[in-house]
Amino acid sequence: MVNPFFHTFGYKAGILACLMKGATLVPVDVFDVDKVLAKIPQERISVIPGPPTLYQSILDHPMRQTADLSSMRLAVTGAAVVPVELVKRMRAELGFETVLTAYGLTESTGVVTMCRRSDSPEVIAGTSGRAIPGLDVRVLDADNKEASPGDPGEVVVKGYTVIPGYFGNPEATAEAIDADGWLHTGDVGVMDEDGNLRITDRTKDMFVVGGFNAYPAEIEGMLLRHPAVSQVAVVGKPDDRMGEVGCAFVVPRPGSDPQGLEEALVAWAKEEMANYKVPREVRIVDALPLNASGKVLKTELRRQVR
Repeated sequence: MVNPFFHTFGYKAGILACLMKGATLVPVDVFDVDKVLAKIPQERISVIPGPPTLYQSILDHPMRQTADLSSMRLAVTGAAVVPVELVKRMRAELGFETVLTAYGLTESTGVVTMCRRSDSPEVIAGTSGRAIPGLDVRVLDADNKEASPGDPGEVVVKGYTVIPGYFGNPEATAEAIDADGWLHTGDVGVMDEDGNLRITDRTKDMFVVGGFNAYPAEIEGMLLRHPAVSQVAVVGKPDDRMGEVGCAFVVPRPGSDPQGLEEALVAWAKEEMANYKVPREVRIVDALPLNASGKVLKTELRRQVR
């Protein structure tokens, strides 16, 4: 268990899950890939829950090639947008028999939707599954009406797991939870005909390029297909002509040549995606700034580009 216990992910997917099933919990105080790779064979670790950055760090660590990972069978990931390419690599290169994706937030007690073990690989890799029993999940368009399957909008959730409000902050409560009890998550998602939800981004992370809405998670997912990219985070950067343009912070894959990678990625992106989605700037970095839960600190990246 790498996630901190003060956070809903570590508390629910860690302490409570192990308590309910009688499983052995092996905490790691600070995420260190060397320590984690040593613990797996030593303790015969079979389940690792964590945000996408955790698995990306393991995948691209040089010790991974020689580490004994044969005991691992189940990975549960969420807490951020999960790239399909990452799910494929977790199966093929880390040997996870099952990779389950889920979506949730603290205001709904940690879990809103989750894949089932019987789901097809396409559903698991491409969505965060369906609502857990007892919850109602919808996607609303700009007019606050339920969006058609396949159309993006804000994810809202209602049910027994939703908080009654923020302690001592009625203004924030009124902003997040409407009169009918729907929690407005601030996350952008698409729901298919079967009720499977795919989170595409955060509304606050979206930026507008010359009148077009650009969703960083979509652009990041595309850039992760490049063989030289290990991790990437995209934020909007002020631009006099376009209003905002994309700036990509890229951690190169071990063994790749970072020389000239900035220009090469921009040129590659122009061939792979619509022009307004192409990052106008690429910055090569050793690591992305993360919070204690392993999420990328987009606020820090936006501060840097401003």
